[in-house]
Amino acid sequence: MNLNIKSVKVTNNINIGEKKEFFLECEKFWVFATLMFIGGFYGAFTYSIRGGVFCNAQTANFVLFAMNIGNANFSKAGYYLIPMTAYLLGTIISEAIAGPIRKKHFIRWDTILIFIEMLAVIFLGFLPESAPFQISQITINFICSMQYNTFRQAQKMPMATTFCTNHVRQTGISIVKTIKDRKNKEKRKKLLMHVCMLLMFVVGGIISTVLCNIFLGKAIWVLLIPLSIIFIDLLYADLKKERKDFNSIPHGH
Repeated sequence: MNLNIKSVKVTNNINIGEKKEFFLECEKFWVFATLMFIGGFYGAFTYSIRGGVFCNAQTANFVLFAMNIGNANFSKAGYYLIPMTAYLLGTIISEAIAGPIRKKHFIRWDTILIFIEMLAVIFLGFLPESAPFQISQITINFICSMQYNTFRQAQKMPMATTFCTNHVRQTGISIVKTIKDRKNKEKRKKLLMHVCMLLMFVVGGIISTVLCNIFLGKAIWVLLIPLSIIFIDLLYADLKKERKDFNSIPHGH
């Protein structure tokens, strides 16, 4: 009897030790890295041919808003309320509808967002070069806001897919921790993940700059390739692979 009990204990310990933590497809690192590439593309796209501004985040707009108020240029200050409001609305909408959509048990909000992003990219590519820059800027403000708020953690690690500041900070922290504990594989892995995100952003910006010089606004259609790959993968997960896990909520939400 004692031998049997010991055997059961050993077996259970092995099972527990071999059990891997489950992550939804929308939390996989490759999805975040691909979105980071897209974020870099957006940044170079709006800066090089859509008004010389960065639409991925709003820090610069808040600074310019404050500066124009300080200079008593209130009409110009009011202009910056437009992209700031678009970014705010993107966050509000993505936060408000994600839960109700998940409860429908059909397709996750993450998947729908990628599809919406594809439609936005198609729309922006069709815009004539003479169209007001604000159309492209506000559209990308809105999309980047929803993307940033929706894709929060890659395999339990906080990630931003539209700008680099946090990844630079986390890279610095990880370098120090890795030097202090060189044998810790998790710390090295974290360092490599943040460095990879920075590189993907830079590559996206490089490709965007080159293609914009050749194709102008239609260069953005290149993003339909990575977006389609993500969309098909997430859609398959929603309909087949993760059907039984539909009630699972991505980490960070």
